[in-house]
Amino acid sequence: MLELLKTTVAPQAQNDFVWAVVGSPWGVLACWLVGINLVTFFVFGVDKWKAKRKQQHESVRRVPEKTLFLLAALGGSVGALLGMRVWRHKTLHRSFRIGVPLILLAQILIPAGLCLYWNVIR
Repeated sequence: MLELLKTTVAPQAQNDFVWAVVGSPWGVLACWLVGINLVTFFVFGVDKWKAKRKQQHESVRRVPEKTLFLLAALGGSVGALLGMRVWRHKTLHRSFRIGVPLILLAQILIPAGLCLYWNVIR
């Protein structure tokens, strides 16, 4: 009976790390940020591919700029900046050259300001 208990406890110990990451709010936030940045990066790449393909095939539908900005605003601003650099996409558009870095700046300053307020000022 004791051997049976030891074998059932061991797999649970391996899942403790997953629970610690996903079970905490910081772990969920980290998983969200990694996921949304990867998605945003690859959506920029897909839109660049579609832009090149649209020259030959008029029926190709591009990703709307509104969607690209929404992905950046939902936490994917680092992925958007990397996508702009790596894929060389939307780098000539002033709205993207200025807008995406401003979104990233807001995503850094707002939590930093809230942290400062809750831990120091208040």
